[in-house]
Parts: sequence; structure tokens; C-alpha cells
Amino acid sequence: MSMRLNFLLTAAAVLAPAAAVAQAPAAPPPLDRDILHVQVILDHLGFAPGILDGRGGQSLQLALRGFQESRGLPETGKPDAATMRALYPYRAARPTVTIRLTADMVRGPFLGAIPHGYDKQAELPTLGYRSPMEKLAEMFHTTPAVLMALNSPATRIAQGATVTFPNALPSSRAYPADVSPEWRQTLTMLNVDGASPKGESIVVDKSEGSLRVLDKAGKLVAQFPVTTGSEHDPLPLGTWTIKGKDYNPKFHYNPALFWDAKKNDKKTMLPPGPNGPVGVVWIDLSKDHYGIHGTPEPSTIGRSESHGCIRMANWDVARLTLMLSNGAKAVFQA
Repeated sequence: MSMRLNFLLTAAAVLAPAAAVAQAPAAPPPLDRDILHVQVILDHLGFAPGILDGRGGQSLQLALRGFQESRGLPETGKPDAATMRALYPYRAARPTVTIRLTADMVRGPFLGAIPHGYDKQAELPTLGYRSPMEKLAEMFHTTPAVLMALNSPATRIAQGATVTFPNALPSSRAYPADVSPEWRQTLTMLNVDGASPKGESIVVDKSEGSLRVLDKAGKLVAQFPVTTGSEHDPLPLGTWTIKGKDYNPKFHYNPALFWDAKKNDKKTMLPPGPNGPVGVVWIDLSKDHYGIHGTPEPSTIGRSESHGCIRMANWDVARLTLMLSNGAKAVFQA
């Protein structure tokens, strides 16, 4: 990883909040491979920076503060000189990786468009990916737009094609022996790192938009950006426990539990899939009807509301399942 001063200045400028001016939204800044390198390293270390997109923002600032706390550094939320020195030993995790697509990587079935309305979604065999591009983006912890930026509009998405991705490849796929074949396949597909730290408890912070994983000594060992509740369904503050985990779950839709349910909505069962309302996993809590789960829209994490539960990117919540055992304490704070 480069320690050049101009990179530090560029990264700091990208991470700095923009002046509040009344104008049309600006186009996103171009992808910066140095910033992407920082994101990739943090993602590997368990301090999730949100979408791997080579751009700054609140999720990257949050990840940097978490990493800095874990290393006893000043918590600036910026890639300052001390932080870059601490990241330097992990520079072998390059920012991008170029891969020849395999049959498994582009295998469907793909849905095209997902119908609106839970009644229509309930008729589908799965709530899988809409397209090979969407699947590949989720595999590498990014978005289709970033894949387009890293490649050419002429790049084929087909078996045998060569494509460049953010380097989300895990250092290990040594998942626990008791993992079911189906869940192992999901972990592998999402490039979830089997070399994940073990946590004793978690703290979900509403104001910060973070889920912090603590070890037995109370030390921060991992951190993820999350969405936590809304005005209608606030985060249930207090101390709870993790009761269990449901992998690749079906979703029981009960309109009585949703303030925004339509008048004629009926109870229904939605099929499993990464584009389902709870994504690839549901971590059940001792608080009735509340859990920690995935999402079909990872780019909205920290930027939208939920129905009271804690929502995470599918790849992040899948990794969280490897860090926590049933019975772990979950503290929700404002």
C-alpha cells in the first residue's frame, strides 16, 4: 500500500463531509484504487467498510474508527499516517483481482424482474438474483456499477470471460465442520472469510449505525455498518440474547406486524433467497419478532430505515454468524 502524501490528502478530501449547499446531487466521485485498497484490507480484517467501491463515505469512516480503536490509535475516521502504518502489514491483499468466470459463478436461475407485492413473490420458487451481474456484485461485496467501472462495457458476463473485481476473496474457507452443505455453499458464494474472530457479545449503536463485536475481555474485534429501526419501529433498546440462526430462511409475512402493510394484505410465506426481505440469514433474538438479518439492497445499509430489526449486507451478516454462538449477549443502545 502506498504511503504517499498525495494519497493521504486525496483520501482525506474524499472522506471529508461536503459543504451543505442547495444544489442538485453531484455525480459520485471516480473510483480511487488507493481508497479501494483500504476498503479491501478493512473488509478482510472484519471492519466492514460497506460497499467496496473505491470511494469515501460514512461507512468507510466508521470502519476506520473501529479499526483505529482496535489498534489503540486516535479515532479520527481518516486514513492518516498512523492508520496507514497499521494497515501496511496487510498490503498483500491487493485492491482488485482478475478472475476467469466459472460455470458456478454465472449459474442461475435468474429472475429478471421481481414482482411487487408479497402475494406475487410468494408464488416464486426462490427470491434469487435478478441477473448474473447482480450475483457477481454481491459475491465481491460491491455493486454492478462498480463492476462496470472496473471493467469495460464490452466485458462479457459468461463462463470463461475474464472480469476484474474488488478483492473480496477470503483468506480461508475453513468453515465449521457442522455447517450444512447448503449454508456452506452460501458462505462460499458470498466469499465469507472462514478466518473470522470469535465474539462473546455484540453492541448495536443506533446513533452510530454500527454493530460491534466484542471478545471475552470486551475488546473490539470486528464491526459492521447496520440499519436500525425507524420512527414507526424503533430499535428496542436494552440487553437481549441470540437465540438461534436460520440460514437461507423463508419469510413469514404477517401484515399485523407491519405499520405500512396494505389494507388487503394477507399472511403469506415467501421463498428463501438473497433478494428476500431478510436476505440469506435470520439471527433470532430474545425480543419477540426482532432479529438481525440480511437485505436485498446492500447499498442502502445505514441510509434507510427498517421495521425495527437490524439489517446488514448479506455477506456481513453471514460472516457475523461465524463469530457468535447462541446465547451471546446483544446490547442495543441509542
